[in-house]
Amino acid sequence: MDQYLIPPNSQVDLGEIESYYTGEVSKKKGRSQLKKCRKELMDLQELLYAENKRQILIVLQGIDTSGKDGTIRNVFGDVNPQGTHVISFKVPTRHELARDYLWRVHQHTPAKGDIVIFNRSHYEDVLVVRVQNLVPESIWEKRYQHINEFERLLVDEGAVILKFFLHISKQRQAERLLARLDRPNKRWKFNPADLDERKHWVNYQLAFEEMLSKTSTPWAPWYVVPSDRKWYRNMVVGSVIVDKLKSLGMQFPEAVPEIESFRSTLEGMIEDAQA
Repeated sequence: MDQYLIPPNSQVDLGEIESYYTGEVSKKKGRSQLKKCRKELMDLQELLYAENKRQILIVLQGIDTSGKDGTIRNVFGDVNPQGTHVISFKVPTRHELARDYLWRVHQHTPAKGDIVIFNRSHYEDVLVVRVQNLVPESIWEKRYQHINEFERLLVDEGAVILKFFLHISKQRQAERLLARLDRPNKRWKFNPADLDERKHWVNYQLAFEEMLSKTSTPWAPWYVVPSDRKWYRNMVVGSVIVDKLKSLGMQFPEAVPEIESFRSTLEGMIEDAQA
C-alpha cells in the first residue's frame, strides 16, 4: 500500500495518478481482501479500545461523489460503535465562525482508545475557502503550516493520523451524479449545487494538489487512493488502516491478579441463579 503514500515535500500532480488503477487485483480478490480487513479491523479496534494508550484519527477528503460515505460504511461496518465515531463537518455555524477555524475541529479529535473518522475535515479551510474566495489568499496560505503544527500536536500527544484523498475522474463524478437521479433511494443525495461546484473542477484539483504537497508529513501522511472503482478504494483504505494498527504492537492490559481464584465464586453465582 506504500505506493499510494505521498512522501513529504513532494510535488503532487493528480493528472499523473490514475484514478481507475487497480493493478493486477481482480474485483473478486479485492472484495475478499476487504472482508478479511473488516474482520481484522474489528479485532484491532477492540484491542485499541482495551489498551487505551493511543488514539486514531482518520481523515477522508475528496470531491463530491468520491465515496467518503461509502468508504466509512464498507470499511468500518463491523467495528464496535462504542469506540468509533464519525464526524461530518458541514458549513461552519455562526457560533463556529466567531472562533478560530480549528476550534470546532479540535473538540472532535479522538480520546485514547478511540477511532475518529473525519468525513471532510479541517482541510476544507484550504479547499472550499480558496476555490470560493471566502477568505483572502494571505489568510488561507498560512493555514498549511497551522494544520501541520496542529496535527503534530495531536501526534505528540499519542494520536496516529492517517489521511486519505479519494481520487476520482471527472467522468466518474458525472456518472455518479447521474446515478443519483436513476436510483430513487439515492435521489435525496442529489444537490443542484453540486453541478455548480463541478464548474470549479480545475481549481479544486489545483487546491487538492497543493494541500497534498504541503501537508503530507512524516507524522501525518496523505494517501492518494484510486477511487473510480469503489471496491478497490475500500480495499486500499482498509488495508492501510489494518497494516498501521498491526504495526503499533498493541497489547491487552494485564489480567486481574490471581484471576483464576475468582472462578469458584462465579461458578457459585451461576448455581445460585439456577436454583
